[in-house]
Parts: sequence; C-alpha cells; structure tokens
Amino acid sequence: MTRTRQAPADAAATLDKAADENFPVAPFFLPRAWRDDLMAVYGFARLVDDIGDGDLAPGGADARSLGLGPGQEGDRLAALDALEADLHRVFAPSGDGPRHPLMRALRPTVRRCALTPEPFLGLVEANRQDQKIRRYGTYADLLAYCELSANPVGRLVLQITGTASPERIRRSDAVCTALQIAEHLQDVAEDLGRDRIYLPADDMARFHIGESDLAAPSAGAAVRSLVAFEAERARDLLDEGIPLVGSVHGRLRLLLAGFVGGGRAALGAITAAGFDVLPGPPKPTAPGLLREVGHVLRRAHREG
Repeated sequence: MTRTRQAPADAAATLDKAADENFPVAPFFLPRAWRDDLMAVYGFARLVDDIGDGDLAPGGADARSLGLGPGQEGDRLAALDALEADLHRVFAPSGDGPRHPLMRALRPTVRRCALTPEPFLGLVEANRQDQKIRRYGTYADLLAYCELSANPVGRLVLQITGTASPERIRRSDAVCTALQIAEHLQDVAEDLGRDRIYLPADDMARFHIGESDLAAPSAGAAVRSLVAFEAERARDLLDEGIPLVGSVHGRLRLLLAGFVGGGRAALGAITAAGFDVLPGPPKPTAPGLLREVGHVLRRAHREG
C-alpha cells in the first residue's frame, strides 16, 4: 500500500484503512503511477463508505472540508449530497476545484486516466440507498445493489490500467460482486447492529431463518447453512474472474489475482469458522491469502 503523493496528513486515517481490506489495494510491486491512482480512487471509495456508515473520524474535519455547516456532521444524506457536489468539482474544467483533500488528490488521477463520473456517482448512490433500504428481498435485488456499491471499483481499476473491454468489465463485475457478498457475510453481525441485512429475505425464508436468529451470539445450523449457500454463490462468481486474470500480463495479472485470491481467502476464512459469522468477522490470514493468489495464478495459466 502507498499513499497518494497529493493526499495531506489529515486524509491519512482514511487511506490507512486499505490495510484492512480483503484484497491488496495498491501493492508495492505496481508502478508508482498506478499505486498513486489506485489509492486516489480508494480514498474516494473509503470516504463515501465512511459517510454512509457514519464512520468518519471524530472532530468534524471531513464535514467542514465538504462545506457542511454546524449541526450537519451527523446528517449522512446531506454529507453525501455535499460529496457529490465536490465530485462534480473534480470533473469541472474550471473553477476553484474540489474542497476535500481526498477529492483534490483524486483530480490528477481523473485527468491522467480520462476517468468518467459514472462509477463514482454509482458509489455515492449506493450509500444513499443504504440510508433508505435496509433489507433486500431477493438475490436479484442484492445484485442490483452490488452494481452500484462494488462493480464501479473494478471498472475504475481497468480504466486506470488501460485494459477495459466489454468482456473484462463483465468478469470484473462478477469478481467485485463476489467480494461485496463475501464482505456482507463476514459482517452479518455488524450490519445488523446498523439495522441492515444483506442476506436476501427469500433465502432467509427458504432456510427458515428470522432476524432474531442473526442476533444470536453464535449461529445455529440454519444460519450456517444459509451462509454456506451464499458463500458458494460468491465462489462461483469469483471463478468467473479466472479468465480475467489470464487475459492480462505482468504485474497487472498479479494485482487481479490478488483481488480474486483475496475473495477466495475471505470465503476460506468463513468456511474455516464453520460458517459461524455471528461472533465476529472471520478474517483470512496472510499465508491463506498467498495460497489463494497462487491457486488463482496457476488456474489462470492453465486455462489461459
């Protein structure tokens, strides 16, 4: 991981959260320009998620940077509106430019890589949706949410590295959706504490699970079966990413293998916990991540 050259010290806490992700965000082996651009995009994605989750650093610096007035620090929808307005300043050809330091760090990346606003706007809209929709009826509904909350990130990675194509975007979307589902499975208890459930309601009904079952200190057999079912869905989506890894070369292949391997390692940690995610998020180990990345690279080579 590296910090963008442009990001000042007051944005460091946000950028440092990259170390806690299931996949390597901007590993050392990438060219410096790619690392800076990936971290600039990560800074935006992390900021918008922190706003949506109410996880901004105490003190109100982010709210002030976005131009929010006193008493608006806790208004997530107002903060998301202010962030979207600052995003438009990133793309504006003239004017004073964005206000927030992470948005100022994003501007050179947007220009250098000719990025478009749509993926960023999707991430903002996903977090607006989180304020209004707290349950998902069907798996299709959840996939539509992931189209906003996760898939834009993979598309931005492809744009930054100059490798976007319709087929790669399709497979990237599958990987990003899988990573989002894996994170949801790890965070069932934490999400419930925020009054959010990302397990589809029709699947919960199929496994005879009520919301009270998700509030237990440890998962019963039915909850474990449901988590195993959703984990298998995510694993199938990750498998769609193997040809994506095989379609690129060099250090980019290793980066994309890290994304797919990170998802596999997260699902492996869930499996190793017996699919009991309620005591806390099962986290992959560094050796487990390396094993999975190696597995992905070998498969990509064989199938390429």
